[in-house]
Amino acid sequence: MKILVTGAAGFIGFHLCEKLITQGHFVIGIDNINDYYDVNLKFARLKELGIDRTQAEVFLNLSYSERYFDSFKFVRMNLEDRFNLPILFKENEFDLVCHLGAQAGVRYSIENPETYIDSNIVGFLNVLECCRHHKIKHLIYASSSSVYGENKKIPFSTTDSVDHPISLYAATKKSNELMAYTYSHLFGIPTTGLRFFTVYGPWGRPDMAPILFANSISKNEPIKVFNNGDMSRDFTYIDDIVNGIQIIVNFPKNIIPKNELYKIFNIGNGSPESLGNFIKEIENSFGVDAKKIFLPMQAGDVPRTWADIKEIEKLGYKSTTKINEGVSKFVDWYKKYYNC
Repeated sequence: MKILVTGAAGFIGFHLCEKLITQGHFVIGIDNINDYYDVNLKFARLKELGIDRTQAEVFLNLSYSERYFDSFKFVRMNLEDRFNLPILFKENEFDLVCHLGAQAGVRYSIENPETYIDSNIVGFLNVLECCRHHKIKHLIYASSSSVYGENKKIPFSTTDSVDHPISLYAATKKSNELMAYTYSHLFGIPTTGLRFFTVYGPWGRPDMAPILFANSISKNEPIKVFNNGDMSRDFTYIDDIVNGIQIIVNFPKNIIPKNELYKIFNIGNGSPESLGNFIKEIENSFGVDAKKIFLPMQAGDVPRTWADIKEIEKLGYKSTTKINEGVSKFVDWYKKYYNC
């Protein structure tokens, strides 16, 4: 298939592109490579996909992969670009879209709300319109476990109410689900939203806890532990996340009944881990005991997440990476990339 991946220079997008290419698909990736976090990491991911930085830096330039010449291309582009995005769709006649591009970060959304509306709402609308007018067979898009807010019921199920987001980031992801439902209903576009749960692993985002912890430990600095450590997360290793997306990509969405065109799935580990245990695994991988500063809960954060993954397991999904194995692989990559 010919597949568009938005957010191709991002953490999950990069890994997904690599997976799809090795599975024999032709992939075009787009990303605006904004400076929300270190752009050098984003360009390094693209380099792994064979994209030269000097080519990738230029907006609207079609870069050919030196590693996957016949199966991957990249374009730097904003999702808000209402003129050029439809041109990209028209010229390439994609079969399927994996929309992972978005402004990420819960806490950043409190201080920079406009950025989230531009990218996550306007950008998503543009993607939906392109899918509508260019006969895309299936739109797969990233939602988030953050839509569950302070849900008291565990594990979190896709049938639970998500009407009370506690950050603007979460509100934009809930909005995406509503918008996708509308387009599925009005125009018969098959859409699948994936609520990701605390993804970690090699090439992860530097604003996320694993790299923040690793940075502090490697420098012998204290790590910040919020809510006084009384937190748990459904930590999910990147390979499991990508395998879950791959299952959805391969699912024959075009043959299912019209009333099932719209779907939502959780993709997680299905077994939460305490923050303390996660930190302990990072300490074990570094061979040190970290200094810790215990702090209150941050605004927009939640004390726990736990994914009910029964629905996607029916399609063959399994989370197979244990926390000690995943953290060890992450720390090995971290030491190599950051020369520790």
